[in-house]
Amino acid sequence: MATELDLDLERIITQLIGPGMPFETVPFERYGVELPAFKGAPPSLAHYFAHFCNEHKDLEFLVDGDIRLTFGECWAAASHVAAGLARKHGVKKGDRVGMAARNSANWIVAYMGIVMAGGCATLLNGFWTGDELAYGIRLAECELVLADESRAMRLEGTDHPARIVLFEHDCPPAEGLAEIWAEGDTAMQMLTELGPDDLATILYTSGSTGQSKGAWSDHRGVVSGTMSYISQSAMAAQLLTERGEAPDSQPCALIAVPLFHVTGEVPLYLQSYGIARKLVLMPKWDAREAMRLMEKEAVSYFVGVPLMSYEIATHSERERFDLTACKSFAAGGAPRPVDHVTKIKDAFPDGFPLLGYGLTETNGVGCGNFNENYMAKPGSTGKASRPLVDLAILDDDGNSLPQGDVGEVCIRTIANFRGYWKNDEATATAFTDDGYFRTGDLGYLDQDDYLFIVDRKKDIIIRGGENISCIEVEEAIYAHDGVAECSVFGLPDERFGEIPAAVYHMKDGQEMTPEGLRDFLTGNIAPFKVPQHIWQSHDDLPRLGTQKIDKRTVRTMFASEFLET
Repeated sequence: MATELDLDLERIITQLIGPGMPFETVPFERYGVELPAFKGAPPSLAHYFAHFCNEHKDLEFLVDGDIRLTFGECWAAASHVAAGLARKHGVKKGDRVGMAARNSANWIVAYMGIVMAGGCATLLNGFWTGDELAYGIRLAECELVLADESRAMRLEGTDHPARIVLFEHDCPPAEGLAEIWAEGDTAMQMLTELGPDDLATILYTSGSTGQSKGAWSDHRGVVSGTMSYISQSAMAAQLLTERGEAPDSQPCALIAVPLFHVTGEVPLYLQSYGIARKLVLMPKWDAREAMRLMEKEAVSYFVGVPLMSYEIATHSERERFDLTACKSFAAGGAPRPVDHVTKIKDAFPDGFPLLGYGLTETNGVGCGNFNENYMAKPGSTGKASRPLVDLAILDDDGNSLPQGDVGEVCIRTIANFRGYWKNDEATATAFTDDGYFRTGDLGYLDQDDYLFIVDRKKDIIIRGGENISCIEVEEAIYAHDGVAECSVFGLPDERFGEIPAAVYHMKDGQEMTPEGLRDFLTGNIAPFKVPQHIWQSHDDLPRLGTQKIDKRTVRTMFASEFLET
């Protein structure tokens, strides 16, 4: 049964998308069907930056340590970067330009500059090892990679074709981005050349088949995903106005998640231009430092993987900081344990926990669960985001299942990515014939159309927002000549949601301790992928009738103590 909040939100979003309204929709044909598109959406991210950086040019945008930049200053700096990329480094429309660095104001200016030069912002995972970074560079065919010193050092001696150009953090853009800085009108020229169908971004996703895939999106997809979040924010703002609770200060968010992930890129970073939101950056997660910054900058919106808001809510020094400005504690990138919802609400009675559901391949767009509704249904990821999302629960043959039945969660919007770079087979498998993206999550819709995720179809572990392919970790273990067989799986963890675990069996005559295997893996795969629990089996691992390792039985045999808690 629909709640009063549901009815209010439905009424408001219906008004906002109506004829002549800010988020009016028009039909756009893709996959042989008509999908809703925003009539007033900018044709590209470059146009989006140009419009909103000019509209909010005097407002503060980025706070990064001692660096403070307005929207207008960011646009001006990014224009220099666009000119430098084109004139110094020959970047042309559609060229993939890699970014391998931690979060910073200069990362954001570089991202803008790549897009404004017509390039494709190719967001390499900053947690990867050197070989993993090199693989991502080869996959996207990057000829140029912008890297900070730490990632550049990891790339030394690895196999990739790109020129590495260093940039620095913690300094003004003209200094930190000096190697890609020039005078010129490249940014303005590209506004006449870039359109919705041009290549915009590549983000990497760990699929169930092993190595990461590059999910590429056109400008229409990224802009539409961003506009979807702006429309949700407009809906929430209208609701607060009607309740007499509208804030009288500039919105402000803390960036504590990686910008190379879709949660950091689209709903947090890119949306902020459209809603004039100030962003406060921190280079590395630390709950106490987060609270200090939230108090100092009057942060009104916090988003992170679930463990972050939980660590703030339960921190021993929380009462020392004034966090009353923060009214929203959002989570994305991983499931949030139900008991965390109550603990966050108890810690911040004047605020609300929120939950979003989206994927790299959907540009972060999917579902949302808000305020009182989230408290009422804390196990749900919410309702499909209007007006763009067409959400369906499908069986293996692509048939729609009745309400309440468990099937694969599938999402169809114009915000969806266009495909996996240079991987037509994986792209074809990812979509149904009529354009639904198969998320790999199993779930059902309740009587109020709230989505509940119950399991994963794909062999993926989500550790604190980082996707880990079980097969990729297994392949890294099998790289040891003495390993006969192994199985990698996820275990529940209160802090990270899930953590990787492994069981291995050695070949006859070979010996290796779990500590030895952990040492072998360290340096070969990113630290977050290394199993935190490792068991050695002295017998062959159990198998199914198909002769595949029976992963469920292995997990139960060796990790029962974790599954019972």
